[in-house]
Amino acid sequence: MPPAPAVPTATYRLQLQPDFPFSAATTAVPHLAALNISHLHLSPVLEAVPGSRHGYDVVDPTRVREELGGEEGLRELSRTARDHGLGLILDIVPNHMAMSPRHNPALWEVLRDGPSSPRARWFDIDWEAQGGQVLLPVLGGPLGEEADRLKVDGDVLRYHDHAFPLREGTAGLPLPRLLDAQWYRPVWWRLARTELNYRRFFSISELIGVRVEDPEVFAATHAKILELLHEGVVDGLRVDHPDGLADPGGYLRRLHEATGGRWTVVEKILADGEGLPASWPVAGTTGYDALRHVDGLFMDPAGFGELLDRYRAFAAPQTDRGGDWDATVRRAAYKVLTHELAAESDRLTRVATRLCATSPETALRDRAPWALRTALTELLVRLEVYRPYSPEDAATVVTEEAAAEARRAFAVPEEAGAVDVVRDLLLGRYGDGPAQAEFRTRFAQTASALRAKSVEDTAFYRYVPLLSATEVGGEPGDPAVGPDRFHAYCARVQRDWPATGTVLSTHDAKRSADVRAALHVLTECPGRWADVLAEASRGVEPVPDGQLAWAAWQTVFGLGPAGDERAREERVREALLKHVREAGLFTSWTEQEPPYEEAVARFVAAGPCGVPGRKVAELREALEPHIRANVLGAALVHLTMPGVPDLYQGTEREYRALVDPDNRTPPRFGENGDGGDGGGGRSEKEAVTRAALALRARRPEVFGTSASYEPLAAVGPAADHCLAFARSGEVVTAVTRLSLRLAESGGWRDTRLPLPRGRWADVREPGREFEREVRAAELFAASPVVLLERLPE
Repeated sequence: MPPAPAVPTATYRLQLQPDFPFSAATTAVPHLAALNISHLHLSPVLEAVPGSRHGYDVVDPTRVREELGGEEGLRELSRTARDHGLGLILDIVPNHMAMSPRHNPALWEVLRDGPSSPRARWFDIDWEAQGGQVLLPVLGGPLGEEADRLKVDGDVLRYHDHAFPLREGTAGLPLPRLLDAQWYRPVWWRLARTELNYRRFFSISELIGVRVEDPEVFAATHAKILELLHEGVVDGLRVDHPDGLADPGGYLRRLHEATGGRWTVVEKILADGEGLPASWPVAGTTGYDALRHVDGLFMDPAGFGELLDRYRAFAAPQTDRGGDWDATVRRAAYKVLTHELAAESDRLTRVATRLCATSPETALRDRAPWALRTALTELLVRLEVYRPYSPEDAATVVTEEAAAEARRAFAVPEEAGAVDVVRDLLLGRYGDGPAQAEFRTRFAQTASALRAKSVEDTAFYRYVPLLSATEVGGEPGDPAVGPDRFHAYCARVQRDWPATGTVLSTHDAKRSADVRAALHVLTECPGRWADVLAEASRGVEPVPDGQLAWAAWQTVFGLGPAGDERAREERVREALLKHVREAGLFTSWTEQEPPYEEAVARFVAAGPCGVPGRKVAELREALEPHIRANVLGAALVHLTMPGVPDLYQGTEREYRALVDPDNRTPPRFGENGDGGDGGGGRSEKEAVTRAALALRARRPEVFGTSASYEPLAAVGPAADHCLAFARSGEVVTAVTRLSLRLAESGGWRDTRLPLPRGRWADVREPGREFEREVRAAELFAASPVVLLERLPE
C-alpha cells in the first residue's frame, strides 16, 4: 500500500476508551480503509484518569495510556493502519491536566514539595493567594463535618478515594496543625466557585491549567507526542482548546518547529466574521466554522423567524426574557462571571489592582478594586469572540463601542475611568512589561472561559427556538446561510486555509448532524410544527415550563425512532436533565432541585416519549423525504467542499445521537460496515459517503491545496433550491436545499443547472451522463443529491 499523504484527504474520528481500546480500533482498520479515508483521528492517547471515556483528563503526558493497550498497542494500531495505507492523527491536550494527585505524579510532587518543586512551574497556580497553599475543593462538606474522614496513612493523607502526599516530617502532627503545614488545603467543594487559586479548564475544578508557554514545560509535556511523530507512529495533530493557553500563537509556533511542520489543526471556535489568526502556523481549524455554514444552507430564514415567534408564544413567559439571542448571551455572561467563574474574575481583578497600584503611571493610580472589577465585567460580557491575541487584536475585540456601553454601568462619571484604564492596558498603551503582559494574558484566558461557559454551556440551553441552531460555533440568533454566503466562505477557505479541517458531527456536538438535519426542516413548516405541538401538548401534565417542553418535543422529533422505547426514553430524559442543569434557570449542576428534575422526567415519560409523542412521530414520518434530502445534502457538501473532512465514528451511515455521553457510545464495526445508529445493511447515506470519499482518494488533486472552487448557479423559478459547485473543473456537487418549500411551490419546473464545459457522468449511477445545461428535475430524478465527474475528452 502507498504511504498516507502528508496532508490528509479525509480523517475518521475514533473515541478511544477502556471499552474501545487500541485493539478494537486495530480490528476496525480494514473497514475504515475501505471507506477511502486517509487517516484515523484518535481521541487523546496519553495516560488519563482510570476509567475516563474521553481522555482529556491527562495525568501523565510521558506515557501512552495503559487502559487502551499502552504504547505497544498504539504502535500495533499504527502498523496495521500503515499496512492498509492509513496514517494516524492524534488529539493532544496542552491546556490542562487532571487535578488527581494520586494518579498525576507531577502534581503529587508539587503538592508534597510546594513551589520549590522542579515541577511547580508546570501548573498555573497563584501561590500568593490562600496563604501559599493550593486550594483543593474535594471535601463533601465544611471541614468541621468531614475532619473525621481525613486519615493519615504513613506519608499519605486519605479522604475516601482521594490521596494526598504529606510534607516531610508532618505525619505525626494533630490534624489542624497537619493541614496548616501542607502546601495544599482540602476544603469543601463549594469553595471552588470563589476561592480557587489555580487556573482550571473553564469551570471544571478537576482539570488544572498547565503553563505550556514555559519552554521546559513544553518539552516535558510534549516529549512523548514528539517521539511518536518523529518515529513515524503518528502523522499529525489536533490541538484541543488553544484559547486557554497564555500565548496560543507562541505555542503553535513552537509546536510547528518541534514537529517539523506536520499537519496540525486547532479547536478554534470562530465567531461569525472572525478569521483564524494568519500568523498561526497551522493548517486551519477543526471545522466548526464549516459546520455552521453547511447547517445554515438547510435552514429557511423566513421560516426561522416565524418559528421564533411561535416559540415565544408557546414558551412565554418562561423564555429568557422573551427569546432574544443577544440579550440571552449577555445575561448568561453576567451569571457565569459572578458564579461559575467568580474565582477567575477575582484573580483577574487582583492582577489589575496590583498593576495599577504599583505602576509609575499616575493615570493608573487610585483605582478601587471594585471599580476595576466592574470595568472588567462590563467589558468581558461584551466580547463577541473568544479572546484577543495581541494588543493590536484587542482594538477590534474590545471596541470603543463596548467601552462606551461599559461606562454607563457607573453612576459617577469619574469612576467610569476604570473602563478606559482596562482598555488602554489591553491595547498596550501603558507599556509591555511583565505586569502588563500578565494582565493581558489573564484577561484573554478569562474571556475564553467566559465565552465557552456563557454561550455554549448556558445560552445554548436557554434560547431554543431551533435546537439545531444551538451547535458549537453556531449563530442561533441568525442561523440561516444562503448560497451566496456559503460560496463566499468556501472561496475564502480554498484561498487561505485549503487544508483546514471540516466537520458535521464531533464528540463535543450537542446533537449529531443527522439529528440536526431533521430539525432544520422545522424552519420550512413552523406553523405545522406549532399546530402539532399544540395538539400533542394538550392535556399533558405536568409541564415543568414552556421552554423545556419546546426543547423536549424537538429532541424527540430530531432523534426519531432509535432502538427500543425504554432506551429511547432514557436517552431523551438524560439529555434533557443535562439541558436544564446547563440552562441554570430552575436547577443546576451544583444547586440541583430534585422536585423540578423529577417533574422533567415525568413529563418526558408522559409526553414526548408517551402516547402524545406519537403526533410528533407522525409529523416526522410525513416529513421523512425532506429529512432525507437534508441528511444527504449536508453529507455530500461536507465531503466535497474545500478542506479536509473529518467523519465522526459511525457517521458514514445515518447516525442519530444526542449530547455526550450519548454520542460516545463505542462503535460497532460489523461485516456490513455497521458503525452507526441506523441498523443493518448499507444505507443511502453510506452510499453517498463512500462515493465521495472514493472520488477524493482517487482524485486528490481535484480537492487538495492547489485545487479550485467554482460556484455554479442554477437558473429558473426554483434556482435558490439548488446548491452547486465545481472542484477544479473536474467534479460537480449539486444538492437540493429547502426541499419542502420546493415541493410546496410546485417543484423544479423549468429550473436548470448550467454545467461547465464537457460531458459529465453521475458517479453513483454509471450510465447517467449530462452536458451543458441540465434540467434540475432530470438531474435530481433519483436522489436529492448528485455527484458528477467530468469524462475524458
